[in-house]
Amino acid sequence: MKKLFFLTFAAAVLTASCGSKQQQPNHDYADDAISLHKNLPGDSALYGLACDGCTDSVLVFLPYSGGDPDTFDIIDAFQQHRIYGRPHIGDELAVILNPEDHDEALSVVNMEMLKGEWNYMAYPKMRTLDHLTRRMQRRMIERIPDSVRQLMMKPREYSLKLKRDFTASARGGMRRQTTTDDMSPVVFPKIKRYTDWHFYNGLLILKADTVAGISQKGDLPEIDTVRIRLLRRDSLVLEFSDHVQEYYRKP
Repeated sequence: MKKLFFLTFAAAVLTASCGSKQQQPNHDYADDAISLHKNLPGDSALYGLACDGCTDSVLVFLPYSGGDPDTFDIIDAFQQHRIYGRPHIGDELAVILNPEDHDEALSVVNMEMLKGEWNYMAYPKMRTLDHLTRRMQRRMIERIPDSVRQLMMKPREYSLKLKRDFTASARGGMRRQTTTDDMSPVVFPKIKRYTDWHFYNGLLILKADTVAGISQKGDLPEIDTVRIRLLRRDSLVLEFSDHVQEYYRKP
């Protein structure tokens, strides 16, 4: 609870720094607040807030590490579509700098825009019956009336929620298989029950089925390293190791 309070206080202080150049905050309080943020070992990204003056070519950025706002060149990042979520004043950002030119940002992720609930439609597939040949399965499917087939193939809405306290939740699918599910001629994709999320070197890290960072089974947590392909107010595209998933945000 204390950590959440201090992070909220830090954001308020930093936003004040970005929004006004004439009225400077109390640096003693600001330094105490921003010193709370610590990168994970090996994470070279910069974290902080977008400031007034951001354009399609320039990012004005106040890092959590302290000091005055920095200005980064984002022309190439913008042209290469590596600005994931247009920055607005006060938005929390993750910035990857060019290691050969620290005045240039290679990519920018708007973490503020990423937070919230994202939805997608999960489509079923016909169940594979091992005791039947492919030819017999195909014939069986062909005999199903179109109206029944359309009803069976109706998609379900799944969702992934990334919360402000860096916990996560997933909705959709079935937590437990039932006899009715086993008898169904269609099967829906399984959903991972993500419980934690964070950023690491510009990548989204999702942990599944964890309690306090430990798997519910007592072993190491299942972790997915995900690349963001697109981020807008109402659209998100994530690249997983085995597929690309498109999401939408409800109005």
